[in-house]
Amino acid sequence: MSHTKSLPKPTALDRLKARFFNTTLNSVVTLVLGAITLWILYNLANWALVHAVWGVDQGDACRANRDGACWSIISTRWRIVFFGLYPFEEQWRSGLACAIMVVVAVLSCIPWFWSARRLPFLWVAGFAAFYILMRGGMFGLTEVVERNWGGLALTVFIFSAVCLIGMPLAICFALLRQSSLPWVARTVGLIIDTVRSLPLLAIMFTFAIVLPFALPSWAIGESLYRVIIGYSLFFAAYQAEIIRGGMQSLPTGQEEAAKALGLGYWHRIGYIILPQAFRNALPPTINQFVITFKETTLVTIIGFFDVMTSGRTASGTAEWSFATLEMYVFLALLFFVFVFSLSRYGAYLERRLGVGTR
Repeated sequence: MSHTKSLPKPTALDRLKARFFNTTLNSVVTLVLGAITLWILYNLANWALVHAVWGVDQGDACRANRDGACWSIISTRWRIVFFGLYPFEEQWRSGLACAIMVVVAVLSCIPWFWSARRLPFLWVAGFAAFYILMRGGMFGLTEVVERNWGGLALTVFIFSAVCLIGMPLAICFALLRQSSLPWVARTVGLIIDTVRSLPLLAIMFTFAIVLPFALPSWAIGESLYRVIIGYSLFFAAYQAEIIRGGMQSLPTGQEEAAKALGLGYWHRIGYIILPQAFRNALPPTINQFVITFKETTLVTIIGFFDVMTSGRTASGTAEWSFATLEMYVFLALLFFVFVFSLSRYGAYLERRLGVGTR
């Protein structure tokens, strides 16, 4: 009887050699690029950590120290970045509101909340608590009007509101565009294509500046809410096409089998079609959330005091004008933490739900 001997499993060192040192040219390129990378990391560590100034109100020390970063601007001016124009004595409310939304986001990652009832309820309740804390005027809280909102809290508010309004609207658009009534499908298709053909900034500008001239005085409202409605419409137009693509990727036998079982339209959509459509459309949906969060910075052009405007204001004084780079690095880290966390969670969901597999 013959026996076959299995080859040993390649070690990490073996895989490293096979990938980067398999030829003389690859070995030289790897060593050169590795040396350049180490040199960049060494100088970056010296600037950002070793020679950096960290203390509060250390502006003079920062000016004297040209070899390191001035993180003192963050420890001194962080309130402006996070809270913007929000009244100083009420900033605990803004911080608590942001913390609530973080908790809501974390709870959303728990599978127990993944149902058509629990997840929407969680987000609506969390957003309601966020709004009550920010706006006040009830439960003994001092009222703070929207024009005094700002910083990271305003960015979180806009992003959450756009997603909460835009996602149900996107589902409606996707279903109506596949309606058996031609005039309904064509009308919704025209709306979606028109919105998608316009840049987001133009839509924001129209809703914030132009729309009040066409509305009666009682319907104008706050410009912040008009911008959110316009942004939600933009989000819904793109997300509707993502959902529709997920629905069209399903085999036609899925709905036929549901009809054979006697399920009505809404039961077929709610229990058969949409769950599988969202599963297939998960990667572009996560990407759409990432884009939506990053593009909230466009509201600064309309005149809102978002986190980017707050950062520029914090470093725009004569005392801290030399530390603009450090402020932008900090803002970039804030966006990176959110986007990277969302991307990693999206990858986890893809593995858990088996996206791309049958």
